[in-house]
Amino acid sequence: MGRQSFGTVSPMVKVVCPGSFDPVTNGHLNIFDRAASLFDEVVVAVLVNESKRGLFAVDERIEMLREATSLHDNITIDTFDGLLVDYCSSHGISAMVKGVRAVSDFDYELQMAQMNDHLTGVDTVFLPTSPEFSFVSSSLVKEVARHGGDVGGLVPAFVLERLTARLAAQ
Repeated sequence: MGRQSFGTVSPMVKVVCPGSFDPVTNGHLNIFDRAASLFDEVVVAVLVNESKRGLFAVDERIEMLREATSLHDNITIDTFDGLLVDYCSSHGISAMVKGVRAVSDFDYELQMAQMNDHLTGVDTVFLPTSPEFSFVSSSLVKEVARHGGDVGGLVPAFVLERLTARLAAQ
């Protein structure tokens, strides 16, 4: 894929924000909001991994993501399995947006970005997580909530309700 030079008319840019989002956090939403202000179309793509059982089913995660992003008319929700670059190629997506919280995230994501570029030429855009969400991950939110800790403010209120109910039912 050729790179575009300055001074030309830019095409519509469609990007993907991939992840498991089990559950979606305010850190994820911060990245989605920022991506939506930078790009024409943002696809939030939920990884379907049949070998890994999440706290929430994929359909439930999609439902929560749709509610959480409902104020953006340029964000859509979808799913994928297999290689993300194949999903990008088949959906006309030119770049991935990845939020990075720490150097450890960047080390891993840089290798993935270089492999993805090697495979298909799909670029990766890194957005640093806003400081107030730099420690937030879905795994940590679930772990703290599972032990009765307060995760209010780390996930949307409707996600907190579902998370609390799900954990209470277990």
